[in-house]
Amino acid sequence: MKCRGLKKTYKRTGLAAVDDDSEVVAVDGLDLDVAAGECFGLLGPNGAGKTTTVEVLEGLLEPSEGDVTILGRRWAKDETYLRERIGLSLQQTFLPDKLTVVETVRLFRSFFKTGRTVEETIGLVALQEKAKAKYETLSGGQKQRLAVACALVSDPELLFLDEPTTGLDPQSRRMLWDVISKFRNEGGSVVLTTHYMDEAERLCDRVGVVDHGKMIAIGTPKELIASLGGSHIVEVQAEGEALAALLPAELLTLPSIHACKPVLGRMAFTVGELHVALPAILTAYTERKLTVKDLSTHSATLEDVFVHLTGRQLRD
Repeated sequence: MKCRGLKKTYKRTGLAAVDDDSEVVAVDGLDLDVAAGECFGLLGPNGAGKTTTVEVLEGLLEPSEGDVTILGRRWAKDETYLRERIGLSLQQTFLPDKLTVVETVRLFRSFFKTGRTVEETIGLVALQEKAKAKYETLSGGQKQRLAVACALVSDPELLFLDEPTTGLDPQSRRMLWDVISKFRNEGGSVVLTTHYMDEAERLCDRVGVVDHGKMIAIGTPKELIASLGGSHIVEVQAEGEALAALLPAELLTLPSIHACKPVLGRMAFTVGELHVALPAILTAYTERKLTVKDLSTHSATLEDVFVHLTGRQLRD
């Protein structure tokens, strides 16, 4: 799967459109390649353009500009073929309350010429014990697994999952992770949107960080984390107007400090050797007569990559 120069714009509507005939740019010239058998994650905050990008790739929206190829074909010419070969689970799925799990999966299986059996599909998402339960009686995690079952029943080559674990409890999230991992390990390709960094690091071979409709970084989770230059993050919050007294260029001369940046009222340091950097940071604050109000350290994550690139949190 690949897209080149993908752009999606919308005309402004409502009161804002009275004095402004400009367009809202949801996706702004995005390039993307997903290899066969790869799990690719699109990361970014709400409003970054992830869902719009996926809906264009799924053939639900037409791009304003750019070229999209799915499984070597294009939606304009091969929609029927592609509908048989992809599976998708949207950010929100509403299924008939009175249908049982078996009846729901059987209904979706009827939409395709070939695919898995109903029983096999239910087994994939571990809903055998709920096979005869009505949709309205299922928990949030069970409903989400049923939505993924509907996406898997055609035995697709490519699976699109738009924030599949949002709002789920930890146990339900991990059960869905197992389903996704098994599909990928059997040769399927996955395009996954999420704003959970542990999810991306656990499931994805590569990730792309999207912000304001643009791809601002792409690589394996390890590559992106390594791009920070250090393996640990130290965040320091001081009393008063602390940041005005701290010059990043000066702080970069401290031992084992690779980067520092003010973020949300704190100074975030990317460091190599924590035992070397931390005493130096505290000494620098003391010399400037700044009282440390709060200090925390953690291993560098994809969340830190996004903060470093944009200056804001993924869930802002």
